[in-house]
This record gives sequence, C-alpha cells and structure tokens, in this order.
Amino acid sequence: METLPGQPVPESIDDLSADVARALPGRPMLARMFRACFRNALETTVRRLPDGTAFVLTGDIPAMWLRDSAAQARPYLALAATDAWIAELLEAVVRRQLAFVCLDPYANAFNVMPGPPSDRRDRPLPHPEVWERKYEVDSLSWPLLLAHDLWRATGRTGHLGQGFADAAAVTLATWRTEQDHERRSEYRFRRPGAPAIDTLGRDGRGPLVVPTGMTWSGFRPSDDACTHGYHVPGNMLATVALAAMAAMAEATGRTRLAAEAAALRAEILAGIAVHALVEHPDHGMVWAYEVDGRGGALLADDANLPSLLALPYLGWCATDDPVYRATRRLVLSEANPWFARGNVAAGIGSPHTPPGWVWHLGLITEALTSPDSGDRDRLLDVLARTDAGTSFMHESFDPSDPRRFTRPWFGWANALFAELVLAHTGMGGPLTTLRPVT
Repeated sequence: METLPGQPVPESIDDLSADVARALPGRPMLARMFRACFRNALETTVRRLPDGTAFVLTGDIPAMWLRDSAAQARPYLALAATDAWIAELLEAVVRRQLAFVCLDPYANAFNVMPGPPSDRRDRPLPHPEVWERKYEVDSLSWPLLLAHDLWRATGRTGHLGQGFADAAAVTLATWRTEQDHERRSEYRFRRPGAPAIDTLGRDGRGPLVVPTGMTWSGFRPSDDACTHGYHVPGNMLATVALAAMAAMAEATGRTRLAAEAAALRAEILAGIAVHALVEHPDHGMVWAYEVDGRGGALLADDANLPSLLALPYLGWCATDDPVYRATRRLVLSEANPWFARGNVAAGIGSPHTPPGWVWHLGLITEALTSPDSGDRDRLLDVLARTDAGTSFMHESFDPSDPRRFTRPWFGWANALFAELVLAHTGMGGPLTTLRPVT
C-alpha cells in the first residue's frame, strides 16, 4: 500500500490557501487553520491501493467510512476542474467507495486490507474487509453524491462505468428491501455486552416499524442506534442522492436505472411528507429527526451529518423554507436534547460523546446553512477560539473549556471546516451549486 506523498502537496493546494488568506484580512488564525485543515486529508489520510483506487482513513481510526471519506474528499472539488492530479485522486476515491458498496451495502466502514472488525463481539461477524457493519441509510448516499459532484465539476465520466452501475443497482435493491424492513430484510446486528446505543434490540432487528415509503436505518450517522427506524435526514439525503443517480444514469445512457431511481425517490418523498412532519407546541410544523410510522417521533438533532440543521447544505431545501426555519429554531435551542451551552460556545452535540459537549461539525453546519454573513463571521470566530491551539477541528469539546476535547485527529471535521471557509470567502468554485435541490 502506497502512502501519498505528504510534502509537497500539489501547488494548487498552497495557491488556494494563499488566496483564502488574502480574502481573510486581519484574521491570520483562521487562515492558518484553513491551510492546516485543507491539507490534512492529502497529508495524512489518503492511501493509494494496488488496484489504483484510493483508501481514505477517517483519522485516528484506521478505517474508511463511506460518509467520512466523501466529506474528506469534497473540499478538493474546488480544484478538480483545473488540477488533473486532484481530479484523478477523487476518481480513485469514488471507485474505492463503489467497490465497497458492492462488497457489503450494509457496512458503514471498511478495512484497508482483510482483518478483524472493530469489535469481535459483533454478530454476525462481517466480511474480513469490513470494519463495522452498522447499517446507516446515509452511507449509501455519499458515494453517489461524490460521484455526481465530481462529474458536474469536471465533466469526467471515468468513474461512471460498470462499477457505478453495479453500486447503483445494489443501493436501489437495499433501499427497496428496507422499505419493508420487518418482512423483507435479513439484516441483523448484535453486539453482546455493549451499551444499548451500540447494538440493536429484538435479536438484532432494531426498533419496530411499519412501511411508510421511507427506507429503514438501524443506526444514525453518529454510529449510534436509532430510537425509531426511519432516520428522517438520512431519508432526505437519499432523495438527493437518487436525483443525482438519475442524472448520472441518464447522462450515461442507462434510462432504466434513471427511471428506477426516480420512482424510488418519489416514494421516499411521499413518505417523508406524510410521516415526518410534526406539530411542535412552541415552534409549529417541524421535521422530526426519527419516526417509526406507528406514531413515534423523536424531536431532536445530532451534530453528525446528515442532520436536520444541514438540510440546505445537503441540497434538500433552501434556507428560507418555512418548515426548515422552524426546525432550525428548535434544534438550535434547549428544546433539542442534544443542544448544549457553555461559557465559550453553544451548539449541537450528540449522545455519542459526553453530555453537554458541543461538536465542531454542528457549529460548522450552523455556519454553512446561515443566510447571514454576520452570523457566519461570529461562528468562524467561535471555531477559531475552540481549536485548543491545534489549528484543527475536533469531534466534541467542553463548551466552557475547549481544551477538553475528543478525537484530536478527525478528518471529517477538518474537511467540513475547509469547505466552510471556501464558501465564506467565495473561493469554493462549484461547491455551492453542485447538488440538486429537491
């Protein structure tokens, strides 16, 4: 396995970093943080494999998450149209993701070479190339979105060959099966002796659901078990991914695949409209975070993406959508059980980490989806004050003492911060226009 050269990175990386620094006069700390975070994936996490694909470590965990790797690659789309080396690398990442989807569409993370899973208690034991088999509906969306974004940014179609067609077919079949999880799915996940958040009840089947048109998910993007079986922002992201799949299929002459993607998308959209809208006594009509089709609903939001807060960034809606605005007010308040406030910061956290801690992903998402430039400036200052002197983002931190944090090397948060700064300075090129809005 070849490690990509950490230094020097392509000149285009440093050139863009210099442009960003000039666009941030009087904010040298932010410029330093951007340069460190923007270079991070290339310097530390990307590995070339013998088959020509590229494996992307999540950071301090030696595994490749489908979701994280797509997010870690996404900031480099700003250079892909003009830097062939970057574009070829992104193609290599996409081809590795698509191969992993075909290997096991229920896995969320994979090993760089055959080996043990993250936890040997997992039942059933996964394929040796699988790090963890917690099924998260959004995991199947991210490779499609990165493939689509690369195509739109560069016009390249080398990654849209048979590997794309096979992975798209597997994704459609999986999402179709999980529309009726109780009767059709053979997926089970148990981790005996683990906390409830790390395993599924009912002998590994997870919480009871009834068909709604949406597609079931065992776990959230935090890798924590769902309380209810339909993860709403995950289903919303699936509809965006299905629109992307249909567009790529049409462009490559696969009209049947495009039609199948469009049909499934319509069913999921209808299910969301009927089952995921909830009346809140203080905030009015809002989107639930999870539902089960039986009347159960969780009104909350987790910092991990896809989240309700991230819906405009994900391509689901505009920032001025009235239901989104009401949902945003709810999730950025104490009405959200995972919202936390301290002396230095306030934002969305997660039950995945210590209670009362805030996630950098949540703060970055809040800034990315804010229509107010002054609010974005405020949040950028908060991010600069909470890096604990490292120039990097972390997973979660104590909002009253940012020197206390989890995960010093977290590639996803670094990449999303870089994307935020690119968007804020207008240096992101196609980043803000690639995803189809539903």
